Amino acid sequence: MSKVSVLVVDDASFIRDLVKKCLRNYFPGMRIEDAINGRKAQALLARETFDLVLCDWEMPEMSGLELLTWCREQDNLKTMPFVMVTSRGDKENVVQAIQAGVSGYVSKPFTNEQLINKVKQALHKVGKLDTLMSVAATKTSSAFGNDSLNALTGGKAAVVAPSPSAPAPAAAPSRGLLNSPPVKAPASAATGGRGQGQLRLPNGIQQCVIKALSLKEALLVVKRSETLPQVLDSAVLDLEQGDNAETARLNGYLHAVVAHEPKPDSDWLQLTFRFVDQDAQKLDYLSRLIARGTAQKHFIPGA
Repeated sequence: MSKVSVLVVDDASFIRDLVKKCLRNYFPGMRIEDAINGRKAQALLARETFDLVLCDWEMPEMSGLELLTWCREQDNLKTMPFVMVTSRGDKENVVQAIQAGVSGYVSKPFTNEQLINKVKQALHKVGKLDTLMSVAATKTSSAFGNDSLNALTGGKAAVVAPSPSAPAPAAAPSRGLLNSPPVKAPASAATGGRGQGQLRLPNGIQQCVIKALSLKEALLVVKRSETLPQVLDSAVLDLEQGDNAETARLNGYLHAVVAHEPKPDSDWLQLTFRFVDQDAQKLDYLSRLIARGTAQKHFIPGA
């Protein structure tokens, strides 16, 4: 039985590792290769045969959309399943990908189940799924049980709605953040803060106050909910700053989670969010945000 081959394309090694481990756990007979951007993926696709591509959108050198467009122009790649795995979930982006010939869409952050279901749908359409499932059936429990990746991606995808409250002092406008109500942070977090954002975790969406910002990480304050964020949770931080309401979607993971107040029942949590993107546009956006607030000196020490 020939192996099914999948190409994972993402400029963030953390995301590539998440995707590859999830696939290996569920599809032990699958051959998996990876590429750090669209240009590297293009070179692999030109010399090797793949049954499926799982690709990020925003990458240096060649974006996922550019790679998809190139694939659909090649006679041998016109019908190859191509799934976007990206934080770009806006309607206009989805429409753009569909027009370019995308086969499926997975929004970051994702759970194991969401990713596996998209992979199964894509492979089923080209008659490749049956070659994997007989072996994969024995591994299902490990993919969704106590596996470490399940902890990384958050397990169940239950939505935790943010609690409505009064806006925080001097907060940035919330346009483009799914119209969610702003969160009121404690005075110690709001004083000298760098605005508000939206943190998309596998188990839901939380509004947050950006307490500090660097090119490597952001220090966030969020209101405690029934489902606590977990260290190493993959996430997407949506930032909207400036008069033109420019929005950046920054991929990353939770490096640390601590109580914001010195008590075990603290109503507020302080999260260290590490960025994994290598996209030049996102780094430029962060640089401009940091430059605007240099005089405030609210940066993470040593970052």
